Amino acid sequence: MQMGFAFMAVVALFSATPSIAQAWQCRAPKYLPRPALELPGPGQIRRTSIGGYTLALSWSREYCRGRDRDPVMRFQCSGEIGDFGFVLHGLWPESNGPNYPQYCRKVGVLRREIISRNICMTPTPQLLQHEWAKHGTCMAKTPDAYFGAARLLFNAVQFPDMDRLSRQVERGTPLTAAGLAQAFADINDGLPAHSVKVITNGKGWLQEVRICLGKDLKPRRCPRYAQGLAEPSAIKVWRGR
Repeated sequence: MQMGFAFMAVVALFSATPSIAQAWQCRAPKYLPRPALELPGPGQIRRTSIGGYTLALSWSREYCRGRDRDPVMRFQCSGEIGDFGFVLHGLWPESNGPNYPQYCRKVGVLRREIISRNICMTPTPQLLQHEWAKHGTCMAKTPDAYFGAARLLFNAVQFPDMDRLSRQVERGTPLTAAGLAQAFADINDGLPAHSVKVITNGKGWLQEVRICLGKDLKPRRCPRYAQGLAEPSAIKVWRGR
């Protein structure tokens, strides 16, 4: 189930041009707290076979709404280390059905060097620990290999102009899940719109964009069990303060 060396050779799957960074002026702080150990609960260990992957990209502006003074979310939401647009929620292994593998083995707390190397991609130490414990352990032997592959994929994605898209509604043109998926497809060579799923909260505000990948890590049509809005669903994009 674990990734081989070939996984680490993945480069620019969607476009030959590197993406504009989504972490504007991000700099890892000199001191970073270590996260808490995360262990699987009863019945959470699941070692099913891998049939593909999901690259989950969170829209940080929405997530941080009202959290700018939350000490737990200090790095992502306070502006202390940077201004974030899309951040990497995680790289997840998928099965050929809804029972994806998770918590494939118990692991210790991530080293501070690993957190520092990835804090501008996933700006919450505890989330980095969670992603490694829950998903990475089913894909790679080491956190360096797992997060290295995640960085390659994240950095390969081009991001559309979210400010412009967010203002469509104000101009009287609805933004739909299909429209946002197409915006990603238009700017990323080799990424079809049917490989993109859009997630919103209960009030219709964008939370996440998920890119469906095959076992070869190339974009694939999202399977039926993949979560996401119906294509005609209207969405709103919070631009932040």
